[in-house]
Amino acid sequence: MLDILKFTIPSLIVLLSVWIAMRYLLRSEQERRLYETKKNTEKEITPIRLRAYERLALLLERTEPEQLLADIDLTQLSKSQLEQQLLLSIRREWEHNMSQQIYVSDDLWAKIMNARDQIAAFIHTVTLQLPPESTAFDYAKTLMSAYRLNGTTPHQIALESLKNEVRQMW
Repeated sequence: MLDILKFTIPSLIVLLSVWIAMRYLLRSEQERRLYETKKNTEKEITPIRLRAYERLALLLERTEPEQLLADIDLTQLSKSQLEQQLLLSIRREWEHNMSQQIYVSDDLWAKIMNARDQIAAFIHTVTLQLPPESTAFDYAKTLMSAYRLNGTTPHQIALESLKNEVRQMW
């Protein structure tokens, strides 16, 4: 019995040592693979995320009143037609860039949605405040001046958050 224990105990110690070493090696290899996969994925996703941030910055810029009014011929529209045109432009920009939300934080996306909602509400409020006989030119002038007097706009807040999120990537 003693002879059996002389061989069994060292064998069990060797077996336990090999098992611990193999477990450590397998765990290290798994962590290395995970790191490599993550690094490769990051290398591919980073340019896509940066393009998403660029597109969202353009969305914010293009949905500010001055940019919305830049390409519209005010002489051909009534006040209500201009309002509809502005809201349609916002909706088109939004639909074109909505898929970018998967690349940004929920907080940033909420701020961008807030900017969209606030500008649409602002456009509608200005329409209601002007007399019915106002022209599209009067409407545009009032819209731009009222927007400038509004202080820090939701667009500026969202754009600043966007810039901060991009800075955090590095």
